[in-house]
Amino acid sequence: MSAPWSEWDHVTKVDPDKSLADGETFEDVCETGTDALEIGGTMDITQEKMNRVVEACSKYDVPLYQEPSNPGVVVESDALDGYLIPTVFNAEDSFWITGAHKEWVRIEDGMDWARTHTEAYIVLNPDASVAELTNADTDQSADDVASFARVAEKMFGQEIVYVEYSGTYGDTEIVGAAHDALDEATLFYGGGVRDYDAAYEMGGVSDVVVVGDLLHDEGVDAVRETVEGAKDAHAEVVDATAE
Repeated sequence: MSAPWSEWDHVTKVDPDKSLADGETFEDVCETGTDALEIGGTMDITQEKMNRVVEACSKYDVPLYQEPSNPGVVVESDALDGYLIPTVFNAEDSFWITGAHKEWVRIEDGMDWARTHTEAYIVLNPDASVAELTNADTDQSADDVASFARVAEKMFGQEIVYVEYSGTYGDTEIVGAAHDALDEATLFYGGGVRDYDAAYEMGGVSDVVVVGDLLHDEGVDAVRETVEGAKDAHAEVVDATAE
């Protein structure tokens, strides 16, 4: 049985510490056509904030995943389809590779292993909060990133590789190199996608386009535009492969 994300084109990441655009609701977010919602953020996240978003989104028929920044904010809810736990492969602080995860497995009542999955992050924007928090070595060439992707899939069995440029638009050559390095793992791309054209471009060199700040900064109409761009790009790839 294939993993659900192997069928996705687009994910919307909701930061529990940020507000939606004026007048918009989580129902509006769920009606953008995005394939899944990922609830998480790097800074100032609490269990109470997480609970608020999970409860609000649980009423709608969109796959719902939590990406907790630490074990203390994990929400136990049947509404969640699963948990996506980041592992930062280019972190210079080993805490973000295995140390944090050692603490994860100690959470009260144990891990829900059937719904717990990891994401092999490769963080490439040195100015991003996640880069600073994890002390990520962001000075990576296309070949370096491709090698990280291959290590993640072949040596660590990761099903999701996530190239993260959070806060800025990435290098399509680097993202494409990561994509080409993978055989079966799904490549997520996140960072700076703010319109149809950007989503279309990154959709052509990745499997799943992720938007986050766009939702909070510009609203659901802008998100819907990126959904269309990502889906059109992937439809074109499928058509080309079929020919």
